[in-house]
Order: sequence, then structure tokens, then C-alpha cells
Amino acid sequence: MKKTWIVCGGIACLALALGCDSSAQKQNGTLLSENETLKMQLAQRTAALEQADREKQAALASTTVVDKSASETPAAIDSGAFTGIEGVTASTHGTNIHVAIEGDVLFDSGKDSVRSGAKKSLDTIVAILKDNYPTKAISVAGFTDTDPIKYSAFKDNYYLGFDRAYAVREYLISKGMNAKQISLASFGPDQPLESKSKSRRVEIIVVGP
Repeated sequence: MKKTWIVCGGIACLALALGCDSSAQKQNGTLLSENETLKMQLAQRTAALEQADREKQAALASTTVVDKSASETPAAIDSGAFTGIEGVTASTHGTNIHVAIEGDVLFDSGKDSVRSGAKKSLDTIVAILKDNYPTKAISVAGFTDTDPIKYSAFKDNYYLGFDRAYAVREYLISKGMNAKQISLASFGPDQPLESKSKSRRVEIIVVGP
């Protein structure tokens, strides 16, 4: 520490010089502290910018995957593969494919045993499902016309619709499809179409994503 003596009062002047030196030290300490704070803030901002850049790159990668999936969606829900199968009409509903098989092709009147003549159509459907939709969930739904059941072993149309759907499901499983993928439903007379013959149907529904 440098001491400065001034003739005008000795001790008092020495104290003043010491006070000036102490003030300079405080200023230096303040500057050092501010410098450290600025360094810390700079490091935090740099880290934040790096994190933002990583998130941006991740978002871009995610968008690429979504765009790719979106471009594949039309092919994934194309019902055209089922065109030309006897007694079968296929259509898309949202991301689902509904493969409707005429009940009069599948079953004798009031029965739930699959007719031998319908098995060729079912075999073609099974082959398409295995090739194109091997991991998709499948729902098999039975539909009937609106006429009440009078001369049949079935209690009502809902029972008939369910047992017919069940018969189709069992046939699909017998041809190697995974039973765990296939659910059952019966709508009975609740969703009739423009004619009674078209209303009597079983729909194999490929459930979309």
C-alpha cells in the first residue's frame, strides 16, 4: 500500500490517502464481480441458444417423419385391392376400410354357417389382409335387414348379426389370421342400406391409425 504524506495536517492527511486507496480497491472488486456476472449471463445465453438449436433440429426431423407418413396414408387406406371379389364391396371411411360381403352370398336364409361358395371370396380377402395389413386391427361386424325374425332359431336380428360375424371371424382365424387382432360387433337392423339384400351383410373393417 502506498502512503502519501501531506504537510497540511499529518495524520488526517494520511487517513485521507488510505481512504482513497481503499475506495479504489472497492471499485476494482465491484468491476471484477460485474465481470463474473456478465460471463455467467453470457454462458447461460449461449447454452439457451444451443438448446433452442437442438429443439429446432428435432422439430425439423419430426416434421419430416410426419410428412413421410402423411404421404403414405392414401396407399395405406386404399380400398382398391378388394375390387372385383364376388359379392364384395369395399369403401373407405376416414382412415378405415370397410369390406362389405353380401349376406346372401355368405349364408343361407336365417343361417349362420358360411356357404362353401363364399369361401373363395373370403380366401381372397384373407390373402389381401395378410399381405397389405398384417398388423392392423380388424373388426368383423354383422348387419341384418329391418324385418323382425319370425321363423328362425335366433331370438332377434342382433343375435343373428353377431353369430354371422362370429362365423366369418372364425373362418379368418382358420386361414391363419391372428385371433387377437380381430374383434366382433353386431349392429343388427340399425344401419340398413338402400335395399334389404344389401342390408344383410358382414363387414370386415380394417381399422386405420
